[in-house]
Order: sequence, then C-alpha cells, then structure tokens
Amino acid sequence: MVGNLAFVLLSAILVNNFLLSRFLGICPFLGISKQVETAFGMGMAVTFVMAMASAITYLVQMLLVQLHLEYLQTLTFILVIAALVQLVEVVLKKVSPGLYKALGVYLPLITTNCAVLGVTLINMTENYDFITSVVNGIGGALGFTLIIVTFAAIRERQATNKVYKSFEGFPLALVTAGLLSLAFMGFNGFNLKALLGL
Repeated sequence: MVGNLAFVLLSAILVNNFLLSRFLGICPFLGISKQVETAFGMGMAVTFVMAMASAITYLVQMLLVQLHLEYLQTLTFILVIAALVQLVEVVLKKVSPGLYKALGVYLPLITTNCAVLGVTLINMTENYDFITSVVNGIGGALGFTLIIVTFAAIRERQATNKVYKSFEGFPLALVTAGLLSLAFMGFNGFNLKALLGL
C-alpha cells in the first residue's frame, strides 16, 4: 500500500507533471512565474486547493453515484473548487496582503485552473480510493509548485542577463518552458515501480 502511494506521488510530481506532461495550468505558470516568492505562494495555494479538492470531490462523487446523479460530476467539482479558492483568497487577504496583491487576478483564476479540475477528474477515471486520490492531488500540486518555482528562478536569473531583443520577454519564457519540459521528459525513462520495489 505504501509503495503504491509512493509510486502515485512520485509519478504525479515527476513523470505525469501537470504543467510539463499534461499541459494543464499553463496560465498561472506563465503569468506568475517572474519572481520566486510569488511563484511559491501560488504553488502553496494550488497545493492546498488540489489536496482539499481531491478529498472533497471523492466524497461528493460517492454521494453522486448513490443518488444516480453522475452527470453532475463536473459541475459539482467546479463548485467545490470555487468554494476552496474563496477560502484561500479570504485567508491570504488577512494573513499575507502582500502575497494576495502580488497574485492579483491569478488567485481567483485557480477556480478555472484546469490542473485542479484535471486532478479531480483523473482521480475518478483512474478509480483511485480516497487516500490515493488525496496523494495524487498532493503530488500533482507539489509537481506544479516544483516547476513554477524552478521556472521563476530561471526567469529571475534571465532578467539580469542580456538577451537578444527578439527574445526579450515572452519568447524567452516559452523557449525556457520548452527546455524545462524536455529536461523533465527524462523522468519518463525511469522505471519507478522497479525503483520502489513494486
């Protein structure tokens, strides 16, 4: 059981990364990733929302199945995610107004972040149990945080260096994201099951 959970966690962080492998959650990835501190704050907010959404939507799905209302799955999942994002927004506004202001419009956009909805739907399509769903949500969020913080650190470094005029700004960010994606594709070659002794 622990080995399977470790496999799901590592797979979500490294191999099936939402940003670099599934290409979900690109909007905040490109928008917030100019400073490490802001990127880390966004990563932590997404981690909380993904973990809680994975847990709550599992329970909601069980209720929907019992009531034969499975067709309301996506709608109810979006409502759960929206409620969680509102909670994060209220807490951040009180606890860390600077981070709240730095995240700006991207904080409420977590509601429509396809990575958050994606993890909840993947949990259902893979028929994960409750604990595995939560671990997959945490792993997906930690992978999101790892990539967005790494990308922000690279972009901070690039801001202090001279680059060709045609590469300034967004073009350089896209090239960097592509190279980061290629680097993480190397994890596809690992046999995680063998590594974990499964």
